[in-house]
Amino acid sequence: MEQSKPAKKLLGEQIEEALLQYIQSTPISIGEKLPNEFELGEMFQVGRSTIREAVKALVTKGILEVRRGDGTYVRSHRTIEEDPLGLSLLDDKFKLALELFEVRLMLEPEIAALAANHATEEEKRQLVSLCDAVEHAYLAGEDHIPLDIEFHNFIARCSRNRVVETVLPVINTAVMTFANITRRSLMQETIDTHRDITHSILEQDSVGARCAMITHLTFNRQKILRLWEEHKAGMNAGKRDSSDHCDAQTQP
Repeated sequence: MEQSKPAKKLLGEQIEEALLQYIQSTPISIGEKLPNEFELGEMFQVGRSTIREAVKALVTKGILEVRRGDGTYVRSHRTIEEDPLGLSLLDDKFKLALELFEVRLMLEPEIAALAANHATEEEKRQLVSLCDAVEHAYLAGEDHIPLDIEFHNFIARCSRNRVVETVLPVINTAVMTFANITRRSLMQETIDTHRDITHSILEQDSVGARCAMITHLTFNRQKILRLWEEHKAGMNAGKRDSSDHCDAQTQP
């Protein structure tokens, strides 16, 4: 019996995907306003009704927000399915990143230890491939984040703990938040610690896997702390400059 061909996506679905890719790859910052319907129609070569349909779908998925009489704004870069807890919508990304690391330090070292005890030979081969893929993407200047998330998810699945899989959205949001703040500035540290974690799991060294994951997370946390201090210093300098400017204007 001949298998039926998969249904071709409707135009509205195609434009929804294209619009999401445009938002994520440009990228358009959270809180930033999208071009109007006419401009988007010109950009994607479709009518305004198709744009409205795509926007409505992305509003439902938590990506966009329509403000009546004002326009359409980016609410998130991740869909509800990708971030069901809505953590990516919290405003203070530095505080969120540190809180996520607190949770990751509670969970991921033990997850890595469990993976070292339970990973099959086939899973070990897949883990090596994932580790290599993250490194290749990093060194090639490509978007490594989806592969990085997959690497951590795969370790969680190797733990053989079904409850662990329910906390994956927290780990995924943590990886994404960290990557968006640090902008590849810990490339070598990430590559090295990923390899240490992988090697320990291959050797069924649960203590080594636990320690390697702690080291990996510690590098990340210390970087976030340094960037947060720089961010606060910059904001304080900006406030002082603004205050000095205002004082100068009020001088007789």
